[in-house]
Amino acid sequence: MTEPVLLGIRHHGPGSARMVERALAKTEPALILIEGPPEADGLLEHVHALTPPVAILLHDETDPENAAFWPFAEFSPEWRALRYAADNGVPARFFDLPAAASIGDDGPSGVVDPIGLLAEAAGFDDPERWWEDVVEHSASDPLDLANAIAEAMVAVRAEFEDEVGERTLRREAFMRQTIRKARKETDGPIVVVCGAWHVPALLTKPTVASDTALLKGLRRRKISGTWVPWSHGQLAAASGYGAGVDSPGWYAHLWQHQEDVVPRWFAKAAAVLREEDLPASTASAVEAVRLAETLAALRERPSAGLSEVNEAALAVLCGGEEIHLRLVHRKLVVGERLGEVGEAVPRSPLAADLQRLQRRLRLPADPAPKQLKLDLRKDTDRERSKLLQRLGVLGVPWGKQDRSTSLGTFAEVWQLRWDPVFAVSVAVAARHGTTVHTAAENVLVQAAKDATRVADAAAILTRSVGCELPKAVTAARDALDRCAALATDALELLGALPDLARTVRYGSVRGTDPELLRVALHGLLTRGAVGLPLACRNIDDETAESALATLDGAHEATRLAADDDHQKTWWRALHALVKAEAHGLPTGRATRLLWEAGELTSDDVAARLHRSVATAFVAGFLRGSATLLAADPRLFGLIDEWLTGLRGDAFDDALPLLRRAVTDFTPAERRLLGERVVAGRTPQPEADDEWDLAVAERLAAHVRSLLA
Repeated sequence: MTEPVLLGIRHHGPGSARMVERALAKTEPALILIEGPPEADGLLEHVHALTPPVAILLHDETDPENAAFWPFAEFSPEWRALRYAADNGVPARFFDLPAAASIGDDGPSGVVDPIGLLAEAAGFDDPERWWEDVVEHSASDPLDLANAIAEAMVAVRAEFEDEVGERTLRREAFMRQTIRKARKETDGPIVVVCGAWHVPALLTKPTVASDTALLKGLRRRKISGTWVPWSHGQLAAASGYGAGVDSPGWYAHLWQHQEDVVPRWFAKAAAVLREEDLPASTASAVEAVRLAETLAALRERPSAGLSEVNEAALAVLCGGEEIHLRLVHRKLVVGERLGEVGEAVPRSPLAADLQRLQRRLRLPADPAPKQLKLDLRKDTDRERSKLLQRLGVLGVPWGKQDRSTSLGTFAEVWQLRWDPVFAVSVAVAARHGTTVHTAAENVLVQAAKDATRVADAAAILTRSVGCELPKAVTAARDALDRCAALATDALELLGALPDLARTVRYGSVRGTDPELLRVALHGLLTRGAVGLPLACRNIDDETAESALATLDGAHEATRLAADDDHQKTWWRALHALVKAEAHGLPTGRATRLLWEAGELTSDDVAARLHRSVATAFVAGFLRGSATLLAADPRLFGLIDEWLTGLRGDAFDDALPLLRRAVTDFTPAERRLLGERVVAGRTPQPEADDEWDLAVAERLAAHVRSLLA
């Protein structure tokens, strides 16, 4: 019986891919064994329904989060072997260690990059370019090349044998066992496609008993899986994928074009730059080609590789601008291609429902960032929003809502970016339901049952309304009542108001009766307002910071969503807080809010400021007021009169306090405030003035140093 043909390859290497294609065509095998998990053998019948890059996703059925991917690109030698088998009706199997034993095993495998070592020894910084220049461009027979690779790997492996880890040894023992079985079952040539590093181990002949001993105690788990779309970005080594490559877009280019590689590349690069309205003429592209080829000649290389191409692009096409080269790197060197998986490929009901919704709502899974503006008065946009909200509940953060710009009640802005690893999140979420609707509803209903804090229940209610899931809304409303009934902390009750206020505002848009939600808000506001003064007494500075944030949120929520009677309830609570012997931070903020609303006079505030030297009152009063201080003459005058009215030790004591009060101002806000101070009136003494110009100048110097 003839020995199997061992094709040692570089994972995701176009040079390896061409060698594999040529070797298979010459060998005409009866069976092809490919490095990969045997649990995926049942998925090979769908190869023709796939457009790479794609990946096999396998997961533990009892714990779907325990999962792993096996990616394939168009230029992956393993993919070329799979396509050859599918196109020619040749049986193919995966013959690596089962996923049941390897998933979740993050231990070191002890694998080095043998082709990288050989390339480095030859003076190349790109292993695939070395492979292209030294191996594939050779006129040698592909099987002779395979034998030469095997000899080189035997030599490298002998030098690094001590670095081979136990995991690698077990993988290779399983490979040998599979080859033994295949030889007994197959009449005709067998071709083995595996990483070049493993070839020496497959050439050796350990006993069956020794291999069996190595494989003793392998974990056994039930594994399920499917094919999922992948992307060049995820294939890149920077994504964290262990067998990734730095330049998948470049490798795809090498695979697609054997001639005029460099000119075609610069034509693409120039087009990318022009799409961004950057200058990139045909003449500059031609000059870049000449420079890249000259660099390759100076370095005594057969052809220009990626390093030469990048240097030429930076110097000529990008005008020395690194930021322009990074654009070329992102769009071309790495690339943004996303693969496709046909509808006939088996997947979980939840994944199938998601794909159906993406298609119906015209939301393709695009790995490139994209902004999406939605008008919730339009049915399609509202359905898109529901989908993105529900996926967020399921732990699939395809879209992130941008709340930085207020567009009104009926508008939303989302930042979309599909990450292929979301396939794992979808697999995990499948245990909650067979559709996106039911799965999200089940998650929210359970979260409502588990809620113990008022703020948590309010947040769940907000998400339930956004997802437009009536059962979840009812469950969250019940949870809010239950948690509120048990809560005794006024700050906890008030902390739930911002979420509720947003829900009240958007409830009608989302098909929820806003009055039902407003009743809940009023109940929390009434109870929280009564307890606010006491909750701010005898607290430390950290708790006071939290109380100030809660007060701000509750005030804005009351302004937006409470009726007139309950707004009056809130004003009474702020008055009570100002009169109470409470911590200065929330008291100062309450004073400021009352003054802005006309509930306190400037004289009232001035009196409190004068009583509050060396307390946190001033910090609470001024917090977040830089722009307002510069723009509002009333507030500026109030603080100015207080500060200039201080004398002696009182002024010296106030300065550190004022400095702390403005520490949260941005540099731009400080400059704006400084300009307002400089623009102020320089006092001109009259006969009856009591101004002391020396004191005034000393005060101005203090203020300038404070705001510097």
